[in-house]
Amino acid sequence: RPMFSCSPTSASTAPADPAWARGLIANPDAPLRHDEWRMEAATTVEFASAARALTREARRRGLVGPSFRCPPRLVGVDRSIRRRPDGAVVSIRLKGRPRSAVIADMIEGVVVTNGLRPPQADRLRTELWTAMESAAARSAAA
Repeated sequence: RPMFSCSPTSASTAPADPAWARGLIANPDAPLRHDEWRMEAATTVEFASAARALTREARRRGLVGPSFRCPPRLVGVDRSIRRRPDGAVVSIRLKGRPRSAVIADMIEGVVVTNGLRPPQADRLRTELWTAMESAAARSAAA
């Protein structure tokens, strides 16, 4: 089975609004296990897109853009950070978490990687949230 498929298996099971494919609502025609797989795949695609956008925004500001991966190596944590000589790897747990919690952890990973303190950290958080909202609006319009 493909890793990033978000399309319905047949035209007869597709609702008029494909919001179910983006993980917003469940597809009532699909078995529960199958539907969970689809939502996780969509979240993985969104995670990859968010990682690229956040790294790009950090570098644009002259900061270190961390690498992102999922899931964390540590069992039972939502996020972890591994420091490296050239930056850091921020690991985020996706499964069973709201999109906003995942994005918040990713943004915090950028802040921690760069060792920022208030007020610079607060300013960066606001700027990155704004950038993520703009990216989401552009992808929704496409």
